[in-house]
Amino acid sequence: MWAFLQHLSFWDWLALGTVLLILEVFGAGGYLLWIGMAAAAVGVLTFLIPNLSWAVQFLLFGLLSITTALYWWRRQRSAVRDSDQPNLNLRGQELVGKVFVVHQAIINGRGKIKVADGVWMAKGPDSPAGARVRVVGQEGVIIVVEHAD
Repeated sequence: MWAFLQHLSFWDWLALGTVLLILEVFGAGGYLLWIGMAAAAVGVLTFLIPNLSWAVQFLLFGLLSITTALYWWRRQRSAVRDSDQPNLNLRGQELVGKVFVVHQAIINGRGKIKVADGVWMAKGPDSPAGARVRVVGQEGVIIVVEHAD
């Protein structure tokens, strides 16, 4: 083991970087990309300065790995922004406050309302077909309604 460490070459670092980059392809979420780049950078430094000791090489690898991982983490955090459409994937939430017509009578608290060219399950006070109701909420795929006065 000591003999291997004493004679680390740039090929070893480039091979490690390549393996890490290949593993990144299988879905590590960006983390192994930066560590692989750090290993490749140590390989390039070892090529340029061939008499670096193994301890310095590992120290450089550790520092570069931490530095690049922190860079990636900060960049990911800064990329998160509040959406200008917070209800984009909550389609029922965009219906809250709007008035629709009961498509199938609401009996025992259950029925259907007509929304554009579709029909949604509705929950609310009993209402005959054709009555106007206002959406007040959503419970999963069911729209909660009340009478539109």
